[in-house]
Amino acid sequence: MKKTILIVGLGLIGGSVAVSLRKSPNLHVIGYDINEKNTDAALELNIIQEGTLDPKSTSERADIILFATPVNATLNWLDLIKDWPLKKNVIITDTGSTKTLIMKKACELRKLGITFIGGHPMAGSHKSGISAAKPYLFENAYYLLTPLESEEEATIQRLKEILSYTKAKLLTVSAASHDQMTAVVSHFPHIVAASLVNQLKEESTQNQTTKMLAAGGFRDLTRIASSNPKLWRDITMQNRIQILAQLTSWQKEMAKVKEVLETGNADEIEMFFFDAKEYRDQLPSTKGALFSTYDLSIDVPDYPGSIAEITAYFAEEQISITNIRIIETREDVYGILVVSFQNEEDRGKAASCIKRRTQYDVYIR
Repeated sequence: MKKTILIVGLGLIGGSVAVSLRKSPNLHVIGYDINEKNTDAALELNIIQEGTLDPKSTSERADIILFATPVNATLNWLDLIKDWPLKKNVIITDTGSTKTLIMKKACELRKLGITFIGGHPMAGSHKSGISAAKPYLFENAYYLLTPLESEEEATIQRLKEILSYTKAKLLTVSAASHDQMTAVVSHFPHIVAASLVNQLKEESTQNQTTKMLAAGGFRDLTRIASSNPKLWRDITMQNRIQILAQLTSWQKEMAKVKEVLETGNADEIEMFFFDAKEYRDQLPSTKGALFSTYDLSIDVPDYPGSIAEITAYFAEEQISITNIRIIETREDVYGILVVSFQNEEDRGKAASCIKRRTQYDVYIR
């Protein structure tokens, strides 16, 4: 029997969930966006099978309703659905980056007999909007679910069966654990990246050359500082308690580093970098909380035609690339040329291609 999925919010995340679910012949995907043009685009791109201008009237047909909207907007929607003509066994879920406030609202819904299971697909892209939606966006990424403690396992499993078409790694955690973990690996790193960029801005007022030198490793390190400011304002406010705890730990760590530098102990300085390298090298290579890019660094010689040579090889072997750039400041970056790919498989094919057809060194960071 076909199930109907109503997705509210047709941006990158909502659109990617929608097109992933289209893989199943047993799912009918209806989409709504506050911007009617996004709904029209989703229909044209075959991302959804049906559009709606009124999610309330459509909700009575839905077996699953997913809110792919900013958390503040989702909180408002969860108030509105209290008066919607919902199916008896409907499951409501979301894709928000914070969960504590959302799950408090879920408790209100539970009292009304409405099932809500929080969700957070931990994947993204440097692009945004419905046109950037991809069916493989969540493949091998973690997708965290935060049901209420009293939720029946059979209900959680029903949602997992639907979301399995995203090919994400579905994990169940508490809302508190979710917000603590994402503060560590996503929310606080965004603050650090933004602070580094702001520090660069301040330094550059004294010496403009500093900004020029930031084109290499610094730019890669702080890439996430280019994220949507309003989105990160909301995330930071919603998870500020956990972020403040991380900030306190960070300040303690930096105090230790400052003390080591002041004493000038070379062995301790080396150990600081060694410990970080050793632990980082053990981190899993699957998609995590931060947006992942599949970059391949190629140490090509700096002569006319070298980039054309590389791209020609990729074209001959039908390997698609998403971005290509030359790194001018390379003190801490391997390779003069950095090529980005849509997924790990394409990057692996590209690395094999270069090793087989050239003498250039390639690096995967």
